[in-house]
Amino acid sequence: MKHIFIINPAAGKTDSRQRVYQMADALKKNHGLDVECMLTKSSGHATALTRGIASSGGGVRFYACGGDGTVNEVANGIAGLENAAMTVVPIGTGNDFLKNFGDDAAKFADPENLWNGRTQKLDLIDCNGRQCLTIACSGIDARIARDVHRYSTTPLLDGKGSYVASLIVNFLFKGIGSHWTVELDGTEQEPHDFSLVAVCNGRYYGGGFMPVPNASMTDGVLNTLVVKKVSRLTFAQFVGPYSKGEYEKCAKFVSYSTARSIRIHSEKPDIVTCLDGEILVSGDVTLRLSDKKLNFFGPAGCSPDATLRRKD
Repeated sequence: MKHIFIINPAAGKTDSRQRVYQMADALKKNHGLDVECMLTKSSGHATALTRGIASSGGGVRFYACGGDGTVNEVANGIAGLENAAMTVVPIGTGNDFLKNFGDDAAKFADPENLWNGRTQKLDLIDCNGRQCLTIACSGIDARIARDVHRYSTTPLLDGKGSYVASLIVNFLFKGIGSHWTVELDGTEQEPHDFSLVAVCNGRYYGGGFMPVPNASMTDGVLNTLVVKKVSRLTFAQFVGPYSKGEYEKCAKFVSYSTARSIRIHSEKPDIVTCLDGEILVSGDVTLRLSDKKLNFFGPAGCSPDATLRRKD
């Protein structure tokens, strides 16, 4: 079994390469493992690396060392391959994926807790052929996520603070709604302008926002919120409940479903979609469930449903 650390040297506010090298060396010395470290050089490189290695056959465990973008790229590289599994060593500025594991999230910082962990299968979201682990959002939310990096280098702003700063700028100076056709399992929604569509496989994004508290990466269900265009005042009142998973309080303009296929169409190529922090711009977006397509391993006893709040 190979153990390969995929390191994004640009992740985080400080250079963590030496720390990861030391952790990898410790696994090699303490357990006699076949360990290797690889640096990514550009966007998409982690996907190409992991896909190439895993496709050659043989058991391999990948350690995604970075933020949510690195995690997304590694997942795309090994999705659907039975001989490959992945985990996360968080060194990025955003680690929303690990929030799903609750208190066990802190254990991922030390590979000593990871290397012999049990493998479990997670669902993914397929978006125009690209995989997403947690939440795929289209609309104002995605535009906000696209602009978060502009504020993430500000010393006084943490992950959620950067998200809120981007939200304010987009909210005040850019349009809230977009004219789309939205279909859920082939049924077209009533004609309307929409603010956002959030397809949830996991529970967290945007530095800790949790739109659907019962979304699970293991249940074979996509939890989808479709939000109609509303006034700025109404949208401002909506953000708080939305971030806490209380979308029911806004039932007049928010619809919830468990559709397995979601299509968003625009006459212009202006649909901005955010997939675990990675941005896609298109005029036609189709999202489908990728049932149990990812092998994931972590600390003993950890669960991606640790913070799940079941609906009554």
